[in-house]
Amino acid sequence: MSSDSDTKSAQGKSNVVKNFFAGGIGGICLVASGHPLDLIKVRLQTQPDPPIYRGTMDCFLQIVKNEGIRGLYKGMFAPILGVTPMYALCFFGYGVGRNMQLKNPTDQLTYFQILKAGMLAGVFTTTIMTPGERIKCLLQIQSSAKEKKYSGPWDCAKQLYRSGGIRSIYKGTFATLLRDVPCSGAYFMSYEMILDRFSAPGQKRDSLHPAKVFIAGGCAGIFNWIVAIAPDTLKSRLQTSPEGKYTSIIQVYRDLVKTEGHKALFKGLTPVLLRAFPANAFCFLGFELTLRLLNYIIPE
Repeated sequence: MSSDSDTKSAQGKSNVVKNFFAGGIGGICLVASGHPLDLIKVRLQTQPDPPIYRGTMDCFLQIVKNEGIRGLYKGMFAPILGVTPMYALCFFGYGVGRNMQLKNPTDQLTYFQILKAGMLAGVFTTTIMTPGERIKCLLQIQSSAKEKKYSGPWDCAKQLYRSGGIRSIYKGTFATLLRDVPCSGAYFMSYEMILDRFSAPGQKRDSLHPAKVFIAGGCAGIFNWIVAIAPDTLKSRLQTSPEGKYTSIIQVYRDLVKTEGHKALFKGLTPVLLRAFPANAFCFLGFELTLRLLNYIIPE
């Protein structure tokens, strides 16, 4: 990490309120740029055996052929609706995690401390992430209008609540934590590491060229999903399974490995990595630019 005092200050105490608002904007940028590939990932992760799709491109072509371009955006309303508070909480939690470990506002965090702050961010987002992911995945696997069970996210939420109460809506909470705690740590740590490499001696964080922020955010997204893909597959299987089929993520894991092998844990890896760079690049770019604007309007 850079030893310069200005860089230290930028890496020091976080304004968690500004993080909250800037994080919400970053999350909207992420969903808008990455939803089609996220949908393909879920379709590949949850397809039956024998498979319907031969791979990422085949899945893309079948969706466009059978459902039109709009089919690539199925289930997007739920994450858009939840993404502002979700990413606001994520960056808020990250700021809280940073501040909890600082003795002085200008102290510089170690990468391990940044990892822990990022992991706390994953805990913060679970309350919103779990129902949003549950609804999104169920809407995404509806393969055609004739087979629609849910007319939209609100209808999906109502049907889930009628069938199993709040517990049904929050199905997969532990699986979401298992995914988000470690991957959020990797997400923020890799982002800060790359930005440190991009920072010249004496350079403040808010003076970095947006292209460097874009690259760092994209790379952070890739590191995030390298950690997240296996638990995400288990989460998607659990959240889209018929009621009563599984009682725990351990059962999902055993069933998947027994019937499809360990390689099945990484289904959807290609589309998720294709999505990870641009989606998270735009997320961090939206976050940083919003934070700069807020710092300009409301100086520290």
